[in-house]
Amino acid sequence: MDDEVMITEVSASSPHVLLISAGASHTVALLTGNVVCSWGRGEDGQLGHGDTDDQLLPTKLSAFDGLDIVSVTCGADFTVARSASGRDVYSWGWGDFGRLGHGDHSDLFIPHPIRALQGLKIKQIACGDCHCLAVTTESKVLSWGRNQNGELGLGTTKDSLVPQNVLAFEGIHVKMVAAGAEHSVAITEDGDLYGWGWGRYGNLGLGDTNDRLIPEKVNVEGDKIVMVSCGWRHTISVSSSGGLYTHGWSKYGQLGHGDFEDRLVPRKVEALSDKFISQVSGGWRHSMALTSTGQLFGWGWNKFGQVGIGHNFDCSSPMLVNFPRAQKVVQISCGWRHTVAVTDRANVYSWGRGANGQLGHGDTLDRNVPKIIDAFSVDGCSEQHIESSKYPSAGKPLASFSERYAVVPNETAMGSQASTSDKGDKFDANVPENDVSFDGIPLINQF
Repeated sequence: MDDEVMITEVSASSPHVLLISAGASHTVALLTGNVVCSWGRGEDGQLGHGDTDDQLLPTKLSAFDGLDIVSVTCGADFTVARSASGRDVYSWGWGDFGRLGHGDHSDLFIPHPIRALQGLKIKQIACGDCHCLAVTTESKVLSWGRNQNGELGLGTTKDSLVPQNVLAFEGIHVKMVAAGAEHSVAITEDGDLYGWGWGRYGNLGLGDTNDRLIPEKVNVEGDKIVMVSCGWRHTISVSSSGGLYTHGWSKYGQLGHGDFEDRLVPRKVEALSDKFISQVSGGWRHSMALTSTGQLFGWGWNKFGQVGIGHNFDCSSPMLVNFPRAQKVVQISCGWRHTVAVTDRANVYSWGRGANGQLGHGDTLDRNVPKIIDAFSVDGCSEQHIESSKYPSAGKPLASFSERYAVVPNETAMGSQASTSDKGDKFDANVPENDVSFDGIPLINQF
């Protein structure tokens, strides 16, 4: 579950990845030339190719031909994209709880513009498990989707099928938002951190385990906060001096404090105190942090190798992830059980769970070290051709195809209160809640 981060400099003259985002079991990338590719699990239409097929290799979204897409953001089983002007926002995938923002619960198998956002200039979007947040250039915050625990910040627990203004932020200049499973966070231009929604594990950082229906300011000792990311039930923030702070759920060591204890307030990760952190990303139960020098560190749940350090033991302290030819990492994104990264050589790597092809290697194998995705990479088999989705055909209007492939899920069969997290656990029987954590830290990876 990701908030969008743009890459401004990469060293490649041929088409390359500008931005990459990982969802529950799918991945989406934006390439130069306004090309959007997706791969992985497609059961709910989250790949945008007009069907429900999995894709084992990156596949171009034909629906975006000729459009000026500048950002893509994955939710758990859905995806959102934004145009260059910021005035057009598209969504597709699983539509239950209204997370697509179209006023209903329908799934969409290709991108469809969110009408309620047309005309607003959106500068950033964050997608969680079942809800979304958006920030306008005027620093207004909007939210939509599931709201069982107040994660929309609207003062109620009623779901919203269309974007609504978060009135609590009126007069406050919000810089950035992030979304977890059932909680949300924001940072202001002044460096203040806010949390709201589900707080059972302290993931709001407010010193208790209570839910909040409206945003509330978090007390962070020390510097101002300039960056934030949410895992499923934990929060990762970065201060203006590059310090890393975490709070929330830590059953698998995802907070990085060398133990498995939850934290109710932000606590500095001392193991990285000598590093300047420039980017962070939270997965379902693991975390990643990128330093200003291009080093990547990971920790937390590692059953499928999603930490990327060559074994499958959980790690409660940050571990260095090694890349071939000592490449520096310029972007990182965590999915539920997999991780993707872009290096300064414009190479794209992935590791972790591969059951649905979300790693983009043409197979369904798990991997516990970074492996290059040949379709994009200058150091891989770059002759690999990227196929295009079959739908929609050239010249057809986007909206008509979205309506044509819209499907309403069977709520009786699925259960009207089923969440993406419930669905994910049913889909993957290999992810029991009682997985045993083991802090296995090989000396070769310590720093």
